[in-house]
Amino acid sequence: MPIVTIQQGPRDVELKRELVKRVTDAFVDAYRIPAETVQVWIHEVPADSWGAAGKLTADK
Repeated sequence: MPIVTIQQGPRDVELKRELVKRVTDAFVDAYRIPAETVQVWIHEVPADSWGAAGKLTADK
């Protein structure tokens, strides 16, 4: 059973629905497994809790 973890900033629920569908479909196509066996976990991190290039994302 594949478990896919996606770490990202907060996104709209409709975008997350589409992402979960596409990731699931990719595993179904690549591994020839039932969609029911694919789990997608979305871990959303607030902009003040991560950074890049030495700066908090919230400060950009």
